[in-house]
Amino acid sequence: MKRTTSLLYSIVLLIAVALSACSKDFLDRPPLDSITDGNFYKTDEQVLAATSLLYSKVWFDYNDKASYNLGDFRAGTAYSAWNDRGNVLFNTTGVTPENGTAWRSFFIVVGQSNLAIENINKYAGDGVSEAVKKSAIAEARFMRALAYRFLVMNWGAVPIIENNLTLLSDTTITRNTVSSVWRFITNEMRAVVEDLPATSLRPGRLNKWAAEAMLARFYLTRAGVSAEGSGQRNQQFLDSAKYYAERVITQSPYKLVENYASLFTYPYDNNTESVFSLQWAFSPGAWGSQNSTPAYLAYSADIANGDGWGGDKGATWWMISQYEGITVTPTGLQGRTLDQRLKATFMLPGFHYPEITQSIPGGEQELVFPFTGSDNNFLSVKKYVCGKAKDMDGKAASQYYEYDTYMMRLAEVYLIYAEAVLGNQATTADAKAMEYFNAVHTRSGLAARELPLDMDVLLKERFIEFAMEGMAWYDLVSLHYWNPALAYQILNSQDRGLFFTEPDKFPDPTNWTFTKTSWATQDRTINANSGNFLLPIPAAELSQAPNLNKTPVDY
Repeated sequence: MKRTTSLLYSIVLLIAVALSACSKDFLDRPPLDSITDGNFYKTDEQVLAATSLLYSKVWFDYNDKASYNLGDFRAGTAYSAWNDRGNVLFNTTGVTPENGTAWRSFFIVVGQSNLAIENINKYAGDGVSEAVKKSAIAEARFMRALAYRFLVMNWGAVPIIENNLTLLSDTTITRNTVSSVWRFITNEMRAVVEDLPATSLRPGRLNKWAAEAMLARFYLTRAGVSAEGSGQRNQQFLDSAKYYAERVITQSPYKLVENYASLFTYPYDNNTESVFSLQWAFSPGAWGSQNSTPAYLAYSADIANGDGWGGDKGATWWMISQYEGITVTPTGLQGRTLDQRLKATFMLPGFHYPEITQSIPGGEQELVFPFTGSDNNFLSVKKYVCGKAKDMDGKAASQYYEYDTYMMRLAEVYLIYAEAVLGNQATTADAKAMEYFNAVHTRSGLAARELPLDMDVLLKERFIEFAMEGMAWYDLVSLHYWNPALAYQILNSQDRGLFFTEPDKFPDPTNWTFTKTSWATQDRTINANSGNFLLPIPAAELSQAPNLNKTPVDY
């Protein structure tokens, strides 16, 4: 089994029913045997095994499909032609499935983190070292703070819950203001920095540098929250973002992976660039401990394991236009790019992927993405698509994959530093900001950028670097806090409709022509505005917790 003790899996079996049976009502008191029974908090190994579950199962409903539906489809970096249309068309409602599963998953993270803190404080005995106890509680606080970051950025004001066990008798629970949620999670992460060890206790576990990296992310966003749409971010918070980002870049053990494609080529788990990843295991039968996302992204069963349901998913026209070398022509787009991130993120006709086995009539070959269609086709997703079981040492089956999910990479910390330096200026030519920006930019195979940085350049770099990592939507929300007009402009300028991609030759093309599908004239653009930007609270939650309709209060 992967990065765990055998004890963890006995715990997984013990609590699987309790976790999978969590009520959809986030206000429910969590089962007392969730995360683990008190009898399992007697040694360091038992405490570490118990908190291991905070790295996987509690995040499953978010990771399954909501991560890319909210993070990429709503943001416009990718789309689905026939499915998930509410999110693609920016019409996510109170009954859109991914809205409810994401909300539920984040509050499961909050509830189980709260319960882990409660149980460790209550049950950890003399056999548990003070260092492990402190670190485990800090892990739970980290997870809770990160879950609230997702909650506040998707739904705005949400209730802050630090103890689910008191809620059954509390009829006054209501939402807390956006500013107070950000204050809460920033203060939490500052405390976590002090309590996590400098070196991870186990591979893939959190350390203080992961917390400092997350603080850099939090402060950069919070600088905009304070602006309230004024266009001027809080300089103190920008300085804090810069401070923590530089500490992580210069003092942490993390390093950029040399080859971008290696970030998503098996085996990549817990590489030098991974600041924090969800830790999935290949354990058929233990539903919720695995990464199921590749099942929905792989374009065909030809490269999958009895799944491969992503045939209508792929890059949007707008996303392809972002890559350097893809130019606008009178009839569409045309060109090629030296940016290695395109091939590692989306598949264009003729791209070769020697790490993935493709079934063909009469046998198999290394994957050559096919050229199909006459007036529309799809540039399918490559990220998190890992191939057949034989491509992963047997660690893959239908909807069961071991690939970890990045929640933060060091590349983001480099770009956070550059944006924090830019701050409220129109441009910056700061030498260190340029150095860190170019460390990410040139890693992709592009030449170093010499012109000053501005917000458009930084956003474009983030969209390309993190496409299909569930990041783009949160970049737009962060922008929306202080410059909503620009956020709307970006979203409303996107083309999310069908198009046709034709290589100049097949196989081994050197150039592609992109043409919009002439008959697909509807639903190519969206209308993002102040009335639909944030997600509506899921209808099921409002019916069970009507206090969520009340005016938010400070926490």
